[in-house]
Amino acid sequence: MAGNVNNLSYNGKTKMYIDGKWVDSISGRSREIVYPCTGEVITKVTEGNEEDVKLAVQAARRAFDQGSWPKTPAAERGRLVEKLADKVEENREELARLESLDTGKTVEESRWDMDDIAGIFRYFGQLADKEGGEIIESPVPNTTSRLVREPVGVAAQISPWNYPLLQASWKIAPALAAGCTIVMKPSEITPFTTIRITELAEEVGFPQGVINLVLGAGATVGTEMTVNPGVDLVSFTGGIVTGKKILKAASDTVKKVALELGGKNPNIVFGDADFDTAVDFALNGVFFHAGQICSAGSRILVESSIHDKFVAALKERISNIKLGDAFDPETEMGPLISEEHRAKVEKYMAVAKEEGARIVLGGERPRNPPHQGGYYFMPTLITGVNNNMRLAKEEIFGPVITIESFDGEEEAVRWANDTIYGLSAGLWTKDQDRAERVAAALRAGTVWINDFNIYFVQAPWGGYKQSGLGRELGKPGLEEYTEVKHIYQNHANEPVNWFGAKK
Repeated sequence: MAGNVNNLSYNGKTKMYIDGKWVDSISGRSREIVYPCTGEVITKVTEGNEEDVKLAVQAARRAFDQGSWPKTPAAERGRLVEKLADKVEENREELARLESLDTGKTVEESRWDMDDIAGIFRYFGQLADKEGGEIIESPVPNTTSRLVREPVGVAAQISPWNYPLLQASWKIAPALAAGCTIVMKPSEITPFTTIRITELAEEVGFPQGVINLVLGAGATVGTEMTVNPGVDLVSFTGGIVTGKKILKAASDTVKKVALELGGKNPNIVFGDADFDTAVDFALNGVFFHAGQICSAGSRILVESSIHDKFVAALKERISNIKLGDAFDPETEMGPLISEEHRAKVEKYMAVAKEEGARIVLGGERPRNPPHQGGYYFMPTLITGVNNNMRLAKEEIFGPVITIESFDGEEEAVRWANDTIYGLSAGLWTKDQDRAERVAAALRAGTVWINDFNIYFVQAPWGGYKQSGLGRELGKPGLEEYTEVKHIYQNHANEPVNWFGAKK
């Protein structure tokens, strides 16, 4: 708990950023921001509403329709996005501290995030001028035909509370590189780093109205961002219930929608896997940020021949995990984000008992928590799960591993795919042929072989089925913020004389 008292201070901005100005909400309301490790209030930030969103969208609309940003050479847009990468690197420690104040995750995890974020801005900055269009063959003599990509327009971007700045950067960087103007909304409970990145963007010198930040709740601010006719694209990362509401609401104006809605990600361990490595990565796949990760491999399928040995190894390792404050260097896992979310995870412990599963370890709040007011939950191991249980189908979003025992490759694949989600999956085997077969059979946007929860900016990220629509990161992540235009030119046009030419 070293330095915890000093680390609770927050001296940053608490306002919104609209049309190049830092402003309070029209309503005059504010929201308390709480530190999850202790439950203490850190500060208050302004709480926006629908009218604030309308002003932000108007500013973004003017900047796109009348401003210079969409017409700015792509290389120049990319240069500014790269400058933002420089700013993230220069302010790495401050940003990491703010991220941990917001979320309760260990500050070391937040530092890793900042390194990734700088890389994301740099990648898209460098990619901005690499899309030169495409010449396509025309069937008409003496003509040329080409495809160009143009910015989609005003992008509304709604990011989640678990990785506030990382998920925001996945949206901000490609949108700016493509030439869009943006209206951002971080989660109302984790706004600090999104406020700070907006300050850094202001320092870089993006034109007025290109970047706008609105703070507030999803039910008000998020809804207006979705239905506002001035918005051309909505990008949302979060829960499936909210995602479906956004998809329906956006249909009235037929705007583009990009959704990343989480997953129930299977991690399949075959009997011939490298045992110790599979155990270690099973832990890594779940317990970072207390399991509050959309790609968490919380659903582990273990071949029956090694089931008991694997469970015993997990139990031993999990029992040693150190809970604690985000700024304590000894901490391995912090708290959940809020009391409300902890109550949700606790309800799944009741479900486990009702369904006949066995809670081998954890399943409750710590009896001697590091901080009495913090939202801690014990790392949990549950066995006796099968693919028909809610535990195997619903996203718990906490530090919970469930174990299913399978016999044979076919059964493993069938159970792994028996879910409405399809974000990611992993498998462990020394048999290369099996690895290729299973990877091909799994219905997921990302499949890891002998690894888990690895992503990098060059590779697209997104899911099959109800895990979402579209892709973030990679070249497809940039293309998400563009429209394709076909330009056709006839170089030797002559009259056809079809209508009215005959006398």
